Amino acid sequence: MRIIEGALAIATLGLAVGLGSAIGFEGSRVEPAAIDCGPQTVKAGDAPKSMGTLQYAAEQGNAVAQWKLGHMYATGEGVPRCDLRAFEYFSRIANGHADVYPDAPQAPFVANAFVALGQYYLDGIPNSQVKADPNRAREMFSYAATYFGNADAQYHLARIYLDGHGVARDPRQAARWLTLAANKGQYQAQAVLGYMLVADPCARQRQDRRHVDQRALRRRVQAGQHRRARAGVGVSRALAESPAGLSAGR
Repeated sequence: MRIIEGALAIATLGLAVGLGSAIGFEGSRVEPAAIDCGPQTVKAGDAPKSMGTLQYAAEQGNAVAQWKLGHMYATGEGVPRCDLRAFEYFSRIANGHADVYPDAPQAPFVANAFVALGQYYLDGIPNSQVKADPNRAREMFSYAATYFGNADAQYHLARIYLDGHGVARDPRQAARWLTLAANKGQYQAQAVLGYMLVADPCARQRQDRRHVDQRALRRRVQAGQHRRARAGVGVSRALAESPAGLSAGR
């Protein structure tokens, strides 16, 4: 089942492969030769055999291999950097694995691919048909943030709302996503959230109230559990001390 409505457009030299009503390539497959990134030789010191193994696995639809290749081309790790080729591999992941179970072993790679696509859509790819599209970027981040609970996606989504990038500024919504990401250890979210709490006393008060409310809720739950436990002990003791209980004990 396809999860995300919308489309991912991938740019090549004069060729854009349109995506259908769901995230996924519905047109003809993009051939590597159609992407102009210069010579695609493996850098010295890297194993061509390993590269071939990755490419074969990626062609078979392996999400981890697709992510590894996308990451390599995005960073220039062992190959000449090529953002278009990285975009292609990340798009394949979004196309074929968007609805993978969030706890599946490959889920972190799928979520990261959506984050990478969101970053490409934020700024676009120079000299290509992948243009800056804040709305599409928000869709990518939102999906990874909500379906996979990815902390980096939650941070980037918060920044979109905080900066008003393609949407109306919404500091409250931004704080919500920052809090979720910060609680998972996302250091950028922790830094921005800390700055917001220092700069905005009202935000700090709201945060303090949330913490107080959560502590009060925990105390009420614990008190209820204690009362139920005491009631259970009382009932057990009454039954044990009753004639019926004594006879049953025999």
